[in-house]
Amino acid sequence: MPASLMKTIELKRTELVRFGVEYGFSSEKTIKSSQELDQLLNTYEKTKKHH
Repeated sequence: MPASLMKTIELKRTELVRFGVEYGFSSEKTIKSSQELDQLLNTYEKTKKHH
C-alpha cells in the first residue's frame, strides 16, 4: 500500500476533527470531509485485501 495513501488518510482525519470542532458535526463541511475520509478508508481496505 502506498505510503501516500496513509498520509492522505491522516491529513483527512485531522481535517475532519478540525471541521467538527470549528463548524459542528452536522455542518456541510464536516459531513463532506467525513465522506471523503470514508472513501479513502474504503480504498485502503481494498488495497489490503489484494496484498
